[in-house]
Amino acid sequence: QVQLVESGGGLVQPGGSLKLSCVASGIIFNAYTMAWYRQAPGKQRELVAYITPTSSTNYVDSVKGRFTISRDNAKNTVYLQMNSLKPEDTAVYYCNRRTYVDRNPDGASWGQGTQVTVSS
Repeated sequence: QVQLVESGGGLVQPGGSLKLSCVASGIIFNAYTMAWYRQAPGKQRELVAYITPTSSTNYVDSVKGRFTISRDNAKNTVYLQMNSLKPEDTAVYYCNRRTYVDRNPDGASWGQGTQVTVSS
């Protein structure tokens, strides 16, 4: 059974930083492109960043230069370092396998997510 456990969220002022972690179990972690998604209130979930098994990365334009995705295959963990946070980054953040989500756009299973709130 696949489990994804996100952590590291919180309340931060604009311009601040947070580092999110996601520990995966039940999968061959180093075989998957892992991704971070976010869902703001009243909005659809969106892809934020992804990292391939060989650590190539890609980001949505709105976070380029501010967020960094990384992975530690020995720990089955994917990270999202978020700097220069803006109020519009406020959302629940989730991790998942990129291919799995793409193939199951309406029926993918998700972890509990971690809330990020950027506010003064």
